[in-house]
Amino acid sequence: MTAIVNPTPFFSLVSAILILSNLCLNEAQTTGFGVELIHRDSPKSPFYNPMETTYDRVTNAVRRSFSRVRRFKPTSVLVEGAKSGITVGSGEYLMNISIGTPAFEIVAVADTGSELVWTQCKPCSKCFEQEAPIFDPGQSSTYKLISCDASQCQNLTETGCSSNNTCQYSVMYADNTYSIGNVAVDTITLASTTGSPVSFPNTVIGCGHDNYQETDGKNSGVIGLGGDEFSLISQMGSSIAGKFSYCLLPITETTKSSEMNFGSSALVSGTGVVSTPLIKLASLPSFYYLHLEAVSVGTKRINYTDVSLGKPDTKGNIIIDSGTTFTLLPSGIHSKLESAVASQINATRVHVPEINSLCYDAKTEFAVPDITMHFAGADVKLQCSNTFISVSDNVTCLAIVSYGDLSVYGNVAQANFLVGYDTEKKTVSFKPTDCSKN
Repeated sequence: MTAIVNPTPFFSLVSAILILSNLCLNEAQTTGFGVELIHRDSPKSPFYNPMETTYDRVTNAVRRSFSRVRRFKPTSVLVEGAKSGITVGSGEYLMNISIGTPAFEIVAVADTGSELVWTQCKPCSKCFEQEAPIFDPGQSSTYKLISCDASQCQNLTETGCSSNNTCQYSVMYADNTYSIGNVAVDTITLASTTGSPVSFPNTVIGCGHDNYQETDGKNSGVIGLGGDEFSLISQMGSSIAGKFSYCLLPITETTKSSEMNFGSSALVSGTGVVSTPLIKLASLPSFYYLHLEAVSVGTKRINYTDVSLGKPDTKGNIIIDSGTTFTLLPSGIHSKLESAVASQINATRVHVPEINSLCYDAKTEFAVPDITMHFAGADVKLQCSNTFISVSDNVTCLAIVSYGDLSVYGNVAQANFLVGYDTEKKTVSFKPTDCSKN
């Protein structure tokens, strides 16, 4: 049992800023590099609102988490002749990236569930208001349009063809944000926290000329970091040997930022490392799946079974997603987990309708049971800060909730773990880490 004394508020949504400038590709190939990640609710984030309370931030995080997972539902096609798309969700990270030659810096949402890098572009037939200047592809000497006959257009989902044979894309998100524009190639540059900037020439991007976003314009587009062929991760390819990792800090640690590493800098090794297979599903190739065998609450083990078939699932059954705040489990499994947790806590329960989770009065000390996620070949023991989240000075809630039959391993559960992805060896590794010292 782990004691909680006056739980520190854990501001839920993680936001990330990657700073991109000109760099040498050879450095990425030989030594690796790292970029800064900044939590959405951190004072360093452009989305930071000093008027929001901890309760506001947590409830907004829950709302965004549920909105994000709606991306699994099919959406209408926005471009005539385009392949049917899926709602891919807005993501929870921000990246400062540079596009083109000379490098033009933009702020975009980093999304581990999207396949394409896109930004608003001039000329705009319709653009949402953004605080920063809009990228003008005519000013980049390395910008090139892709034709409808090119393999990049044929292999990219959600594409159509314009009257002048230019490849077009369309994407739509759960919050009704959308972007329609030209598919092109240009140079993407990332500023390294450990050395010179690193450039990736001829990266496939979307140049959006018709865009809509309901929220205020603090970002310019989306950086796809998913498992598809045209995500930034996939296009980095052999230069990072298929490796990236991150170590996420609680938002209360405002003096330091989290970090994302690539290539040799993304190796996860040493005492305490456990690894599990990384699974890719053909039906949803953007997402990173794991196989969850069971969840333990103290000594009580709750096996993960296929909800519809009533038997163990034999393939990827849970998405690992740094852009979703809470961990989501199917209702049947979640109800058993919640009952097991409640039976081992001696505290006063509190009803928080906006959270819809197991919540307690935390004015006095109480203990919570250990929770372990049993992935295939990897038992990940969570700390109390991974399983409970303070929504105010006096209330703390279980950060594992139910949302239909969906399963997502969220970022609260991943905080203070070094999480490494190897897309070539197809593994995900976890190492308990004090991310403030990483």
